[in-house]
Amino acid sequence: MTTLKHLLLIGLWLVLMTPLRGAAQDAARNELPMSVSDADWEPLREQVDPLLQSQLEARLARNKTWRTLIQNRKMAVAVVDLSVPGAARFARVNGNVMMYAASLPKLAILLGAAQALEDGLLVETPEVLEDMNAMIRFSNNAAATRMYERVGFEKIKSVLMDPRYALFDTTYGGGLWVGKPYGDGPRHGDPLHNLSHGATVSQVSRFYYLLATGRLVNRARSRQMLDILSNPGINHKFVYSLHTRAPKATLFRKSGTWRNWHADSVLVWGSEWRRYILVCLVEDANGERIMRNLIPAIEEVLHPALSKGAR
Repeated sequence: MTTLKHLLLIGLWLVLMTPLRGAAQDAARNELPMSVSDADWEPLREQVDPLLQSQLEARLARNKTWRTLIQNRKMAVAVVDLSVPGAARFARVNGNVMMYAASLPKLAILLGAAQALEDGLLVETPEVLEDMNAMIRFSNNAAATRMYERVGFEKIKSVLMDPRYALFDTTYGGGLWVGKPYGDGPRHGDPLHNLSHGATVSQVSRFYYLLATGRLVNRARSRQMLDILSNPGINHKFVYSLHTRAPKATLFRKSGTWRNWHADSVLVWGSEWRRYILVCLVEDANGERIMRNLIPAIEEVLHPALSKGAR
């Protein structure tokens, strides 16, 4: 996105955000998925913001542990500023480094299921909806395995590689991948790294961005997936910090943990500037603490006044 276009969109947004607007306008603007027309919507990779990128890199580098992990390709971070609709700002470090992501790629099963429901290949029974919610909100492995088997590996794979989404793309280091149920079953490693459950922070950011703008399957299915991702049932990592810092914000979240591999992803929808996507993958025994501490660091990048004690 050009700088001029970005400035014009910010100017328009500031005008629309004046106190003169009515309650109905407020409600419409706060609704997810966001209403971004095809004319204003741009792929996330085209919205890398140089300033946000430099600020992210500098803030992460201030922490010696993070800096070492990043240099060793054992930590990856991506952030998307959504505070101005139609003018997202994207930054990432090790964005295309694919890592084992434990339960986070259950997002791929969720999308595969939503597409199968829309295609008439899966029936929307109470049992299916219950499993979709348990798989995401509480990361229930048995529910995830049932959904994986209902949808099928080939369908999930075809959805991830569908050009509409391209959430696994060999050109960009891979991305989201689920090649095994979360239990016993055949294993299909991804074509690049042979991971059974993998992700890159850039592709997970794209997942949330497409979802937030109603472009995963369609607007109705995007809203359904957002509902399932809301009200996370596990209070750790990103969620632990956000419940303290932004108790009124709505969180849409999926995480994952296995041994030293830690993953978290969240779409934060609060007031004013606190509207963003954050994704992190870490291979480190202290991954839980790293995830918690990352939230205030990223919020300082998005809202520099926080570093001076503002809220």
